[in-house]
Amino acid sequence: MLLSIQDLDVAFRMGRGVLAQAVQGVSFDVPEHTTVALVGESGSGKSVTAMSVLNLLPENAQRSGRIHWQGKDLLQAGLAELQALRGREIACVFQDPMSSLNPVFDVGQQLCEPLMKHLGMGRRQALARAEELLGEVGIPEPKRRLASYPHEMSGGQQQRVMIAMALACEPKLLIADEPTTALDVTIQRQIMELLARLKTERRMSVLFISHDLGLVGEIADHVVVMRGGVVREQGPVARIFEAPRDDYTKALLACRPSLEGNPARLMVIDDHIAGRQARQHAQAKDPAAPVVLEARSLSKSFWLRKGLFGRREFKAVSDVNFRLRKGHTLGVVGESGSGKTTMGLALLRLHEPNRGPEGGEVIFDGRNLLKLNDVDRQLMRRRIQIVFQNPYASLNPRFTIGQALVEPMAIHGIGTTLAEREQRARALLEKVGLDGRAFGKYPHEFSGGQRQRVAIARCLTLNPEVLVLDEAVSALDVSVQAQVLNLLRDLQDEFGLSYVFISHDLAVVRFISDEVLVMKDGLVVEQASAAQILAAPREDYTKRLLAAIPRGYRAAA
Repeated sequence: MLLSIQDLDVAFRMGRGVLAQAVQGVSFDVPEHTTVALVGESGSGKSVTAMSVLNLLPENAQRSGRIHWQGKDLLQAGLAELQALRGREIACVFQDPMSSLNPVFDVGQQLCEPLMKHLGMGRRQALARAEELLGEVGIPEPKRRLASYPHEMSGGQQQRVMIAMALACEPKLLIADEPTTALDVTIQRQIMELLARLKTERRMSVLFISHDLGLVGEIADHVVVMRGGVVREQGPVARIFEAPRDDYTKALLACRPSLEGNPARLMVIDDHIAGRQARQHAQAKDPAAPVVLEARSLSKSFWLRKGLFGRREFKAVSDVNFRLRKGHTLGVVGESGSGKTTMGLALLRLHEPNRGPEGGEVIFDGRNLLKLNDVDRQLMRRRIQIVFQNPYASLNPRFTIGQALVEPMAIHGIGTTLAEREQRARALLEKVGLDGRAFGKYPHEFSGGQRQRVAIARCLTLNPEVLVLDEAVSALDVSVQAQVLNLLRDLQDEFGLSYVFISHDLAVVRFISDEVLVMKDGLVVEQASAAQILAAPREDYTKRLLAAIPRGYRAAA
């Protein structure tokens, strides 16, 4: 047995002798040449369990139990012994490559470091091996890319560099902690296929951590399901998918949006455990509803430096046209770099479209938003709001939740007194599923899903008619994602909101959208109803997006 974890307990000292239990009684094995997946929601203890193997935990962590690596208990190993193992025999790939790669060193320097430290290579030999590694993980022009810095590479390329660094010393075990969560479906597919190929070629084992059972079903041999720091169920991947025994496992499998059918609501964990059934058909939308937002030939270019004095035009968005009706949702899908986020920001003039006729028009309430003066634009902004992808970055950490909600009302003159605004803010928090205690707390005291609810409530303070949602659920667990998607649909039904919903996940777009734009290289390559796009896509690019979606064990079998 390569790795055996037995009765692992992990707690964190919180001051005054208080211990917060994160993991309790966890036991599972990782055999040689096997992929074992740890699955669960945020806070389930899966990452804490994996990081316990090499003790990559904060200093206030306390571990007990047994972690046997090829027969040796790592809980008894000293720092020097663990440092010799890290990267050499056990390597890690983390969720966010941009926070794992050093921004001041080029890729070549970062790849050479483990080769020189663990394998004793000289600088020239290490550079030659680094170039081979970049080629092995599919980076084009590997020799040139050795001189690139992390910020000069896409998210998928950054993750490939992280994988190359992890595999530099040919480890026996690779710990992959949510390595594809922030990537679009086609890049995710490429990374998963890369990991599967490297595992086979190098005959290594993988401990794969994810919240997405659809993804796990395509890569894992054995699955360990965790919740609340406890193992709820484990077994071969076929048995977990075909005959799950634990209600929590069944609920995780049920709450992911499907490409088939369009229920009125998604099942969430508590619904499934309680035996509640979701309505199977969404309410039909009025096809003759008035148009609230229209884009006509919307275009946005960026000018990049070329040589010493020259510059060249980069067309991020070209000639986008659509009409959004009241109470409807327009889904916008595409890979990273397709222009979908730039298009959404251009609608609100957070990116100024091209000047003059070349920029096109954005018609809202009979007026072209691109020609409004500053005063009129400020008034119009309260009617069109945006929810960003990252709820950690979009809320001010120094403001309480109450302050974050009251501030936009004060700026736009909504409510006559502070008490009136606070009352409205508390009512909106309840509307998005947060109780009154949230009002005085700070953003760091909430989970990602709760912060996204706060961001939605902040938009609603201004009584908007249109919401632009930029990857608003892409970083959330599937169960939390289902809650937020249900919330968005409920708010749309209650207030008649119209959404521009930007996403790379076609399964999510299928649930929430009425019409879909498919974007590639700044252009709309296909536009039709959500059902039509999924049932009979015309363009090869759309077909590739659909083919890249993880479909779980049965589809892969």
